[in-house]
Amino acid sequence: MSFCPVPEEQQPLNEFKALQSSWFFKWALASWRSFLGVMVGVWIMGLLIAAPITAASFPPHKLLGHFLIMSAGTATIPLWIVLFHLYLSWRYISDRLQQETISYEESGWFDGQLWQKPENILIRDRLIVTYQVQPLLQRLEQIGRAHV
Repeated sequence: MSFCPVPEEQQPLNEFKALQSSWFFKWALASWRSFLGVMVGVWIMGLLIAAPITAASFPPHKLLGHFLIMSAGTATIPLWIVLFHLYLSWRYISDRLQQETISYEESGWFDGQLWQKPENILIRDRLIVTYQVQPLLQRLEQIGRAHV
């Protein structure tokens, strides 16, 4: 393997592995059933927060229909935030893995450098995108399209 001047934590493969092992970001890697279970859990938590707030504007004993619709709708806000954060983070990793040239910082924001990936690393990274990251992004995009 060739010399890589990019610090370990800024190498795209290591960024991918860190995201893959993170408790938050690995939700998106779970089976459909597990992933949807987590998303329903996030929505229910949003509902627990939204319902009391909504009740102040739409008293359930007077306006039950309005209360239910507004509570359910408002509960989707945290869900959208979670999905958006998952998507943007995995998209960033996908972009870093696919790039031929990697930007990195040796010791701070003021000393940015560029490193050209050797062909073998570029091929490996693009295979990871194709077989691991892209299906995940497609799943998140599919969920986004289904709820718009």
